[in-house]
Amino acid sequence: MTLPLEGRSAIVTGAGRGLGRAEALELARLGAAVVVNDYGQPGRDGSGAASAGPAEQVAAEIRAAGGTAVAHTGDVADFRQAGELVELAVGAFGKLDILVNNAGILRDRMVFSMSEEEWDAVVRVHLKGHFNTTRFASAHWRQRSKAAGEPVYGRIVNTSSEAFLAGSAGQPNYAAAKGGIVGLTTSTALALAKYGVTANVICPRARTRMTEDVFAGFGPPQEGLDPLAPEHVAPLVGYLASPAAAGVNGRLFVVHGGMVAVLDRPRVRAKYDSERETFTYDELDALLTPYFAGRPAGETFAAAEVLSLKRG
Repeated sequence: MTLPLEGRSAIVTGAGRGLGRAEALELARLGAAVVVNDYGQPGRDGSGAASAGPAEQVAAEIRAAGGTAVAHTGDVADFRQAGELVELAVGAFGKLDILVNNAGILRDRMVFSMSEEEWDAVVRVHLKGHFNTTRFASAHWRQRSKAAGEPVYGRIVNTSSEAFLAGSAGQPNYAAAKGGIVGLTTSTALALAKYGVTANVICPRARTRMTEDVFAGFGPPQEGLDPLAPEHVAPLVGYLASPAAAGVNGRLFVVHGGMVAVLDRPRVRAKYDSERETFTYDELDALLTPYFAGRPAGETFAAAEVLSLKRG
């Protein structure tokens, strides 16, 4: 029986622990040769000395199960090291087919207390890290496509968060970076489609080192699989990396606990047309103030209902 990803090669960043580890194991189970990337810092805030241990351990786990894997311990937020990561995959396996971006850190703080360094560090690892690897992988696929004179096989799966959808009061840096990843993904999807490459983004909900505070008080069950286990997320990543998902591009998914939701792009919820050349303050006050009266404070733009409201 041929496995869905047999003959394919993949990179998974942040794959030494948690979600990345589960995703790397799933891609290997489906037949892919995997470059397991992890910078190996012990702190979820990106603190501590880098270590080869986490990446090496997951690569060894894949090989012990009969798969093919090599470890990479570079920092994907560093432009040069991200390029070296893609070079490693191409050198080890002849080409790159799949890129799963997962690496990230947290530096939580309310916006009025956040330091410049706390902002920059999180945006650097999440958003710049996603860009760096995408930049070099996309150049590889474009070059191969031009040389072949036809589309090639390429899959990108990026990792966002529901924090960008619903907001997260103590994570302005994280929420902003995750929103940026969605924009990066949809742009990439449009740019690379003609080369045979798809780019999609997931918002996973899972119990990992990164989310230990979020799910405090909601421990795993004593029996059975934890509804918040990363293993619930990995199959969707495997699917999006596969030939079966050739027609899935520029999409956003929420995934957790055996549930997958496909999100629409933002839709118009309310629309007002001015009777004059432009609105006046008084007109907007008369239209918008009643509309928002009684609505929950902090209600996000992601609500499903769509209204078309016009004056008179």
